[in-house]
Amino acid sequence: MSHSSAPERATGAVITEWRPEDPAFWQQRGHRVASRNLWISVPCLLLAFCVWMLFSAVAVNLPKVGFNFTTDQLFMLTALPSVSGALLRVPYSFMVPLFGGRRWTAFSTGILIVPCVWLGFAVQDTSTPFSTFIIISLLCGFAGANFASSMANISFFFPKQKQGGALGLNGGLGNMGVSVMQLVAPLVVSLSIFAAFGSHGVEQPDGSQLYLANAAWIWVPFLAIFTLAAWFGMNELATSKASLKEQLPVLKRGHLWIMSLLYLATFGSFIGFSAGFAMLSKTQFPDVQILHYAFFGPFIGALARSAGGAISDRLGGTRVTLINFVLMAIFSGLLFLTLPTGGVGGSFIAFYGVFLALFLTAGLGSGSTFQMISVIFRKLTMDRVKAEGGSDERAMREAATDTAAALGFISAIGAIGGFFIPKAFGSSLALNRFASRRDESLSYFLYRLRRYYLGGIWTSF
Repeated sequence: MSHSSAPERATGAVITEWRPEDPAFWQQRGHRVASRNLWISVPCLLLAFCVWMLFSAVAVNLPKVGFNFTTDQLFMLTALPSVSGALLRVPYSFMVPLFGGRRWTAFSTGILIVPCVWLGFAVQDTSTPFSTFIIISLLCGFAGANFASSMANISFFFPKQKQGGALGLNGGLGNMGVSVMQLVAPLVVSLSIFAAFGSHGVEQPDGSQLYLANAAWIWVPFLAIFTLAAWFGMNELATSKASLKEQLPVLKRGHLWIMSLLYLATFGSFIGFSAGFAMLSKTQFPDVQILHYAFFGPFIGALARSAGGAISDRLGGTRVTLINFVLMAIFSGLLFLTLPTGGVGGSFIAFYGVFLALFLTAGLGSGSTFQMISVIFRKLTMDRVKAEGGSDERAMREAATDTAAALGFISAIGAIGGFFIPKAFGSSLALNRFASRRDESLSYFLYRLRRYYLGGIWTSF
């Protein structure tokens, strides 16, 4: 078989021949092209997560700049990006084979400038209605959808034995955008860095100024830079092109729905905790300046996701996921014991420590379940095609297409957790405001505990 003479890199280059499973091809050329596309994809996805979780840092500060929204409304704003993000992940999961990874990455990164700019102006006008913030929060969900197309795109570039590590890096470092945003936002809101663009601060009781628009506008120049980087630096694989009709049959696979539930319990927990942790901490421990510490949980979870994929490549995704679910069940039970009762008691240090452990296991499980997805669907499709008498080339092509579609669709189900977790926090506080704080969250934590046990048992089978 002859090697393609197509150039490795060119503006708008489409690589017509791609054989990552061929050791000679991978060593001579494939790994360089794959690595370049991966390391452009990572910052694009990281920025997408920054935008997706913007309201986790902005909502808690809205009362400080003059907005009189209820606690339940603030929780709603943190939850809504996950709703639109989850819904949009379904079509996004099919976009790369339709339009190409380079084009779609550039487009999906560039459009995130819109909610960032709009939010910056909205927070500076206290007459901005709650409905406008709802629209902006839903637009931030476009950023969450990028995960589906990004992971699908990267899966095409790597051989099966390296997919767990590559997807773990892309997803894990991309997930780190949550902690980057929660670290950067509290720093930039104290600085007058966009005065030339109309940014103005609101004086706080201690005499300082709060420039809340900065939390949104700080990402705009970086989004512009990496939109250009994706357009000029990434490649498109002709072998990854597939029609919607070719991709949809993967939805009939029973494994798709089983893995969707497992990923909902792992990544859904990570993104849900990321969205709601700061607001929950503020209601349970109001004297603690939680924004100084909120970034560390998502940071640990993102690193754990990268490790989860690599560990699963060595030990097996099923084994790692099973052990991880047992740990999540234990930590979710311990978390309940750290909360205040009737406004007294409780331990923030214990609460924070257990939450960090939950972030760690949620991230680790996200990486291990994604490794399972790539292994399972590649094997199922290759076995099916070979049983039909198809060639090795057809088997590898259809396996890559089915795996990418499965990764994208399952990621859509997982993102739903980003809505239900913070919404459950907000609803319990709103409906039980006269009950003890421990009772307010009782039903939620018991539900999670049961789900983690079921998830662990299901995985073992």
